[in-house]
Amino acid sequence: MSETVLTRRQASDAVTGLGWRFVLGAVQAVVRVASAAQAVDVAARAVAAAGPGTDDRLRLDLRGDRVLLTVQRPGTRPTAAETELAARISAALDGAGYTVDAVAGPGRTVQALEIAIDAMDIAAVRPFWQAVLAYAEEPDGSLADPYGQGPAVWFQQMDRPRPQRNRIHLDVSVPHDEADRRIAAALAAGGRLVSDGEAPAFHVLADPEGNEACITTWQGRD
Repeated sequence: MSETVLTRRQASDAVTGLGWRFVLGAVQAVVRVASAAQAVDVAARAVAAAGPGTDDRLRLDLRGDRVLLTVQRPGTRPTAAETELAARISAALDGAGYTVDAVAGPGRTVQALEIAIDAMDIAAVRPFWQAVLAYAEEPDGSLADPYGQGPAVWFQQMDRPRPQRNRIHLDVSVPHDEADRRIAAALAAGGRLVSDGEAPAFHVLADPEGNEACITTWQGRD
């Protein structure tokens, strides 16, 4: 496998035509199934197609109605190896009659969730969150669930206290071609656009009481 580092656009372009999407450093796809037995079959075929030496790159979430496939090189930028791995898995599953795409269900694509915490002294608050969540600290200072079940937590440096502002918000990373639909749905549901100054990397939205969430994509970050 090639370890050539890719830009976000290169990674996205390489997998979008295969049904996968590049989201928050990983490539993800969903295979819908009719039973847990089928989910196990999908997983077995994906592992066989991935081949040896890929256990640290391939994650599988099996349910009775779907299998979520995630390919990511831990702690690094995407490389051609991950896109090649996705292509091999797609070919194997397509050949077995399964459909690989980014739609997890009605109105829902693959996505990744992060919790962002604003802090004046990140070094002081991070140990609390690491302990209460039983998370592991990543090289970039964020916190991650060692079992890959919960959302990542990252810390945003503040330059002054904001006592009247919510200091925890959600970052919802979605496929680049899903962002507009998700933003429109949030606005139609009573939300408002706080800022699009960093679009398309992220749009800041708020609910009717001012609680914020960001819809983010890989675009505009290279």
